[in-house]
Amino acid sequence: MRLTPFAALTVLTLAAPWAGACAASADGPQLALPIACDVGRTCGVQNYVDRDGGPGAFDYHCGHRTYDKHDGTDIRVPDMAAQRAGVDVLAAAPGKVVAVRDGVADVSINAPGAPSVAGHECGNRVGIALGGGWIIDYCHLANGSVAVKVGDTVSTGQRLAHVGLSGQTEFPHLHFSVRHADAVVDPFAPGPVSAPTCAAQPGLWAPAAAQALAYRRGEALNVGFSGERASMDAVEQGAIATPKATSSLVAYARLIGLEAGDVIEIGLSGPDGKVLARDALPPLDHDKAQWLAQVGRKAAPAGGWPHGTYAAQVQVRRGAAVALSRQWQMVL
Repeated sequence: MRLTPFAALTVLTLAAPWAGACAASADGPQLALPIACDVGRTCGVQNYVDRDGGPGAFDYHCGHRTYDKHDGTDIRVPDMAAQRAGVDVLAAAPGKVVAVRDGVADVSINAPGAPSVAGHECGNRVGIALGGGWIIDYCHLANGSVAVKVGDTVSTGQRLAHVGLSGQTEFPHLHFSVRHADAVVDPFAPGPVSAPTCAAQPGLWAPAAAQALAYRRGEALNVGFSGERASMDAVEQGAIATPKATSSLVAYARLIGLEAGDVIEIGLSGPDGKVLARDALPPLDHDKAQWLAQVGRKAAPAGGWPHGTYAAQVQVRRGAAVALSRQWQMVL
């Protein structure tokens, strides 16, 4: 989403660039991971900053994991069950809180009767000044979870709020936006955002965060087993039917960041290691922000499913290479 700086917020107006507890330098701040999750397991990057200055969109890696004019990094949690459990949003660098909004409901913009988010597309929000003209915005925070107020000084790693579903969003995530002198900065590649090339350059992330956020051309956001055919809404809500000895048995994987031409293969094996079901989808006809793959058996065998460990695997083949692979298990 594109932000309007500090619209309709509680705001601290600065007479001059704040210089206290400053993590910024001439080359920019060093940023820690702004969310308490395991990237690639319990969260994933859904969208990066759009680096195409025109009507198209491409990310810092010359991929398409972004959309036109997107001005931040979206770190997504797996589902609403994870969001309701509470995932901490953390200060990526020390600074002073200069803007706060709370009280916006956690409602998907696709929900029936969803209220207008005009003027507060960022939803519940914390803005932090780092000094030297650097500002970080943390958006889509959970209603009632904001733990700081305007004027507070925060340290790296301090909890600011929880990930939410407030503002202009369809899924729970943190929209993390960096600006310098009111210009968008891509923390993965802090050169000019509209640069037409994707040459490698040092990012703003601290080493541990840079390693955790290493670019992935697709991720398995959710994997699991269900006692019935899964739906995208059931996966999003964390409302998957638990498999039983006499129910259907389905392995599912929700994948994000897929590309045109990708071939998705998914399989399910029983306790004896024999394949119960396997499927390979036709090549994708265009890029997919998310895709639900699943395979299984509609009916249990006579006497029910044998007790033991069931295993599943999903792979995404991109050309001759495996671009993504994930395995998971369940004891039934």
